[in-house]
Amino acid sequence: MDEPLFSAIFDESERRPLTVSELNAEVRALLEKNFREVWVEGEVVNFTRAASGHWYFNLHDPDMSGQIRCVCWKGTNYRIRFKPENGITVRVRGRISLYEPRGEYQLVVESLEPSGEGALALAFEQIRAKLDGEGLFAPELKRALPFFPRRVGVVTSKSGAAFHDIINVLTRRARGVSIVLAPATVQGEGAADSIRRAVKNLNEYSASLPASERIDVLIVGRGGGSAEDLWAFNDEQLARAVRASSIPVISAVGHEIDWTICDLIADARAATPSAAAEMVAAREEDIHATLRVGEERLFATMNYFLRETDARLRELSGEMRANFTARAQDARLRFAHAVTRLTPATLRARAATSANSLAMLSQRASVAMNTTFNAKTDSLNVAMAKLDTLSPLAVLTRGYSITQTADGRVLRDSSRVRAGDKLSIKLEKGKLDAEVLSSDEVI
Repeated sequence: MDEPLFSAIFDESERRPLTVSELNAEVRALLEKNFREVWVEGEVVNFTRAASGHWYFNLHDPDMSGQIRCVCWKGTNYRIRFKPENGITVRVRGRISLYEPRGEYQLVVESLEPSGEGALALAFEQIRAKLDGEGLFAPELKRALPFFPRRVGVVTSKSGAAFHDIINVLTRRARGVSIVLAPATVQGEGAADSIRRAVKNLNEYSASLPASERIDVLIVGRGGGSAEDLWAFNDEQLARAVRASSIPVISAVGHEIDWTICDLIADARAATPSAAAEMVAAREEDIHATLRVGEERLFATMNYFLRETDARLRELSGEMRANFTARAQDARLRFAHAVTRLTPATLRARAATSANSLAMLSQRASVAMNTTFNAKTDSLNVAMAKLDTLSPLAVLTRGYSITQTADGRVLRDSSRVRAGDKLSIKLEKGKLDAEVLSSDEVI
């Protein structure tokens, strides 16, 4: 048996009734204690912006089965990135309270986001029109991407597929590019601020480095999703942070058919995160391809030149031998003819003269052959010197070195070795064997 209940029944003393104001105050305290934070989704009706700047509206279910009054104070709604309109669906975060003068409970709005295609499209157009009116999408503001980026900043989720896609592409196509990740939340409440802070942090970090070590380009994005999933990239303040970035920005949000405010305001837009990585790696791959083609053409030209030179030398040698043989034969014939007409004394004299002429001719032929051969040899040496200048090993003479791991791979990235690893360092003259004491890596 409930003794307090019976005692209350037989309690002869009458309790003082509450005033309406007291009741409303207690109800308000109870509501605000038990409903400190709620999420509500519904359609906006009776939207009013008061002269004070406050927003008043109702939310109701699509079938009109339920309705709640809402208020969004001026100190809160200035942070909301779009203005609600009647008929759109929104998602509201707030607390339940009571408007005591009328005894009506209401939802005090603290955050408001568009929900549904119509609301998202309206909010997108409002933000786009505002930024476009300020000239922030102007083509002349777009900066060219660096020709040969060496350091790439990435703003995305550390655990998302987008980051792994970017790493895979750059590792495969541009091993010389290093990546600096600024992890960010890319979906849900607070995502826009997280992305904006990451962009700002990468700019500040880059500015603190020596000019040769600064970040060359930023990739900001995430993988695909619904329009609501991608909504963080439509944030006005994020767009302004991208435009204010001192580092050129590539926006890579969702799939090819997805467009966000971030895509419109960035310096370049990639259809996907993988496509953004390919844009960064394209120049390095082009340079390697050009060098390979140039090297092949150089070797082909040198081989052709050597073959032509060898053939010409053989031809000249054959011509000189044939000419010498013909002249010697002619001399012998004339000598034999003269023998029949001359006396022994005259014959001896003319024979001596012919012998001298023959010796001089032989000497001239030898000099001509040596001169031609030396000229061709000099040309060949010049061509070989040019080839040597273009050789990758020539850079060693300028103080550079080539570092290889124990298994013979060329080392380009300090993260590929650990303390205690053995290295071989090739210099212009000789090589050194070394051991890694420590390595530094920027994450």
